[in-house]
Amino acid sequence: QVQLVESGGGSVQAGGSLRLSCAASGYTYSSNCMGWFRQAPGKEREGVAAIYTGGGSTYYADSVKGRFTISQDNDKNTVYLQMNRLKPEDTAMYYCAASTWYGGSWYQAGKYNYWGQGTQVTVSS
Repeated sequence: QVQLVESGGGSVQAGGSLRLSCAASGYTYSSNCMGWFRQAPGKEREGVAAIYTGGGSTYYADSVKGRFTISQDNDKNTVYLQMNRLKPEDTAMYYCAASTWYGGSWYQAGKYNYWGQGTQVTVSS
């Protein structure tokens, strides 16, 4: 079992920044991919970014590329999502996810078998 706890969400004006954290506990060594997803009201959950914990490869949705950065601190078992130049359309509940499977693509929610409770990000114009 892997437990995930997100933090760092909040309200910010457009152009501002936030850093989300995802603290993992449990059998963290079994996770090969950590991802951030978001879901706005009335919309499907979408993949925002992911990092493959072994080699450190990172992937981003086109909508956040160049503005968001995903990183990991293995000593702290924590994954971060640095979000810069935030836009109102970034407003959503953000979820951290962990995958212990090797199949699927990083942006597919079905790839991930552990999820956090989410943290709200609200960007005002």
